[in-house]
Amino acid sequence: MKYEGTVYRPPSEARSWILQATIGCSHNRCTFCSMYKDKSFRIRKTDEIIQEIHEARSVYGNLRRIFIADGDALMISTDNLLHIIRELRNTFPECERIGIYASPGSIHLKSKEELQDLREAGLGIAYLGLESGSDRILQIVKKGDRKEGIVSAGRKVKEAGLELSVTVISGLGGREHWQEHARETAHAVNLIKPDYLGLLTLMIEPGTELWDQVQAGEFSLLTPYEIAQETLLMLKNLDSPGCVFRSNHASNYVALKGTLNRDRDEMISTLQNALVDGDFKEEWMRKL
Repeated sequence: MKYEGTVYRPPSEARSWILQATIGCSHNRCTFCSMYKDKSFRIRKTDEIIQEIHEARSVYGNLRRIFIADGDALMISTDNLLHIIRELRNTFPECERIGIYASPGSIHLKSKEELQDLREAGLGIAYLGLESGSDRILQIVKKGDRKEGIVSAGRKVKEAGLELSVTVISGLGGREHWQEHARETAHAVNLIKPDYLGLLTLMIEPGTELWDQVQAGEFSLLTPYEIAQETLLMLKNLDSPGCVFRSNHASNYVALKGTLNRDRDEMISTLQNALVDGDFKEEWMRKL
């Protein structure tokens, strides 16, 4: 298969075939993100994508899961994306799920009816980065949308019948705004009520604007203890029954997993024990 630059996918798509239908990220201005910096966003030609789908069948045979990349493949026009998804379904009838990265901007460009059409064609799940529910923090990190807009985008995906996985980032508000980050993020998640919620922990990558801010003393990183305090406050404010919660990414200091709200108390207890015992992952073991 032909790939351009580094290709990224959500942790849950580890066993998926990645179809690079777009190159890069349509926004690509978030201060914390080092992904796609070597690329300019563009949408590949549909006939090239269709040809690659047929090649994948001959190379890989059966595929159980497929992920459409790069960072914002939902930017593809609805007609072309429907064509791509239908071709995937026809070529891989055994496929159990097709996933896609989506930004608030690309979701805003699609009507609920268009999203429903994509679901009926075979799209199964969309991955949306909330990052924070605080308007202050979203503006600081140049997310490109406000809390209201991201919540509206997430709810539209859900109303269209698609599964939705939302990602947030612990520590993104720094030491100055950690309580606001925890409370406002929980509130945003409660409004969206995603199917899945992934909590990553901030890691500063060289070459990002946030890296420069840390070096200049303009942003204060949280310690593992402070991250646990922030996560504890967020969990206590989360109210999203049935949402599968995961905070067991390689970037996290404490591994948590469960289903809200059923397992919330157990995860809170795990965090409280970590705060007492200081049982946090070593820094050298963390990675994106």
